[in-house]
Amino acid sequence: MASSADISVALVAGEVSGDMLAGRLLAGLRPHLPDARFHGIGGPRMIEQGFVSDLPMDTLTVRGLFEVIPRYREIKGIQNALRDRLLAERPAVFIGADYPGFNLGLEMQLKDAGIPTVHFVSPQIWAWRGGRIKKIQKAVSHMLVIFPFEEEIYRQAGVPVTYIGHPLAEMIPLQPDQAAARRALGIDAGARVVTVMPGSRMGELKYLAEPFVGAVKLLAARDPQLKFVVPMAGERQRAYFKELVARAGLADVEIMLTDGQSHTAICAADAVLVASGTATLEVALFKKPMVIAYKVMAASWQIMRHMGYQPWIGLPNILAREFLVPELLQNAATPQALADAVWQQLNDAPGRLRLVQRFTDMHHSLLRNSAQESAAAVMRIIEAPHSS
Repeated sequence: MASSADISVALVAGEVSGDMLAGRLLAGLRPHLPDARFHGIGGPRMIEQGFVSDLPMDTLTVRGLFEVIPRYREIKGIQNALRDRLLAERPAVFIGADYPGFNLGLEMQLKDAGIPTVHFVSPQIWAWRGGRIKKIQKAVSHMLVIFPFEEEIYRQAGVPVTYIGHPLAEMIPLQPDQAAARRALGIDAGARVVTVMPGSRMGELKYLAEPFVGAVKLLAARDPQLKFVVPMAGERQRAYFKELVARAGLADVEIMLTDGQSHTAICAADAVLVASGTATLEVALFKKPMVIAYKVMAASWQIMRHMGYQPWIGLPNILAREFLVPELLQNAATPQALADAVWQQLNDAPGRLRLVQRFTDMHHSLLRNSAQESAAAVMRIIEAPHSS
């Protein structure tokens, strides 16, 4: 292989999660390629590792379908300009960190021109949009996946794949310290605590906050000593949630809204009521009983129901391949049903012990040195004589 000073590696991350993943990958790659040039589009975690971002990452960060439309030409222009530059430069490898809408299209064009492409984190083709596998086959030389069951999907599709572990499994301790989390939040060690996580985006809150507040009201009526912790992602979310709490007449119920601190809030809990998404995996890694809820616009639900490929929606259940914890979806996610399910989780001591064991096994299965594993996979591609 050439001296690392002659090597360039291009990366694109379009969001905070991709920046975190790519930052870890770069930390693993740098010792192998001390003098290589790493550039493209990325954020602060990548820049900390000596990455040069040709454009600020937030030029790509767009949330929601309708926000994309007015910026489509601008983002397509960025993609085309980057493609032309990379075709001229011919980096040793291109790495797309998540952000599949942008990266898969770019990867397809680069791979066609003989530049090896790595995609880091599989789109959720195992949940829906399975047709995307055809695009991935054309676009990706090597896929890095963070869930063990994803390996088999890509092997069957003929896409080279490496399982590198889930970064969250490295960040969350195998034996979380509940007492320390309670001290940090000022909660009594002997209290019974329910953490409520209705989602970080306003779109999620709009559908789940109301039934979650209804469930809190019913639970507080059953046990007035219960304490509730609700991590909030921002001021808008906090104001919206507080308004619902006031409207529900819960002035006498002990509800603590925290600014972020979701890991501390989960760690302090005896049970968690949580919106479906990555937070469900965080709750599992903290070894907590949970109830998972999911609710969207009725029309979207009708479409999604027919696109799903498996009976589970929550990540802990998908990883376990069984209903380890309850899922209440769409019309089933009523305040009464949510409250009943959380009450059951709070009061089932043998069930709690079983869950701790299952979630500990799950944590071990996801625990790898993701920086090292992902870097080793990329180095094999760079050192291969003819990658494409």
